[in-house]
Amino acid sequence: MQESLLQNRRQFLTSAATLALTPRLFAATPTLHLAAIERTRVLAAANHYLSESPITITASQAPRSTGGLHDFFSEGDYWWPDPKNPTGPYIRRDGFSNPANFVAHRQAMLRLSVQMPALTAAWRITRETKYATHAAAHLRAWFVSPATRMNPNLNYAQAISGVTPGRGIGIIDTLHLVEVARAATLLDEAKLLPPSDAVAIKVWFGEYLTWMATSKNGIEERDAKNNHGSCWVLQAAEFARYTRNAAITKLCIDRFKNNLIPDQVAPDGSLPLELARTKPYSYSLFCLDVLATICQVIATQPEFAAQDLWHYTPPGKAGIEKTLAFMAPYIRDKKSWPHPPDVEYFNDLPVRQPSLLFAGLAYQRPDYIALWRTLPANPTVEEIIRNFPIRQPILWIAPSDL
Repeated sequence: MQESLLQNRRQFLTSAATLALTPRLFAATPTLHLAAIERTRVLAAANHYLSESPITITASQAPRSTGGLHDFFSEGDYWWPDPKNPTGPYIRRDGFSNPANFVAHRQAMLRLSVQMPALTAAWRITRETKYATHAAAHLRAWFVSPATRMNPNLNYAQAISGVTPGRGIGIIDTLHLVEVARAATLLDEAKLLPPSDAVAIKVWFGEYLTWMATSKNGIEERDAKNNHGSCWVLQAAEFARYTRNAAITKLCIDRFKNNLIPDQVAPDGSLPLELARTKPYSYSLFCLDVLATICQVIATQPEFAAQDLWHYTPPGKAGIEKTLAFMAPYIRDKKSWPHPPDVEYFNDLPVRQPSLLFAGLAYQRPDYIALWRTLPANPTVEEIIRNFPIRQPILWIAPSDL
């Protein structure tokens, strides 16, 4: 991971109470001027990124990939050589990442997801076109230019040496395109993308969304019951919003109501499938952020906001509101966590979890927003950054709230 990706950036806080996102849901909530809170942090990062050229997956070829130069490739995190058969198929060690795995494509996408939204956020704060121009260069390199673009599929993600060339769970690697799509929307609406690029970028996301919805790997990931299924829905929902695919948006709403919440949320609001992992705290925070952002994606679309996923509770079950209530005390005081600590990076959490901000607005809970503001906004550990895909909340609010 390049040093610039993991650089420390000074946080800047200013006084306010809450943030309104849509009049229907938050009419009684006073506006939080998020630009004032975020300005110093965002501009410090964006000014640094102005000097860095886009890097796509074509800059690093994976020796173990069965795909081509333009095909994204990653390897399963927790898979290792078998000590009893070193040249044979890898074996699984849950929660322990293999440092010898190929990660260059994942790091390039992570770099994109850090830099391009930060540049767009800087443009939204300052309206200086230099930030938008450089953000657009990243989009062009990744999704338009024949020499450097990525193919719109993940056929070779989360491969396991000696076992499989790629798996459905690899689709979680493009979770980092969610905020990229959100940022691209703002640039497109402001006419800051060349018209041909704007069309090509939407075509790319449309083709990728179709692959997610119809391929064997995509369907396998869609049907996963834990955070992987949630990440599929978040990606599909945001890419559908960007490409105006109402049918997929409706599918995402249906899966949230009839699959994600019933399958994942226990009556006390906990997430048992995440608690069963060797990193129960990290996975619980991560899945909560993903579920909350799904609610946010739907709530900020006027034609679908009436669905109000924030307040949806299946009969006899708990909803996302209960999950926030379950996790908030352990975000406030991690020492009170009643489950085993994570086997990795436990001391680096929590960070500024977007679920607290989004839920604080939805439920008019200033205490959630106050807690959000006390947490680190710029983690420097790569694994934490990777599980923190929503980093620029200024991209998710209406202009009147800036």
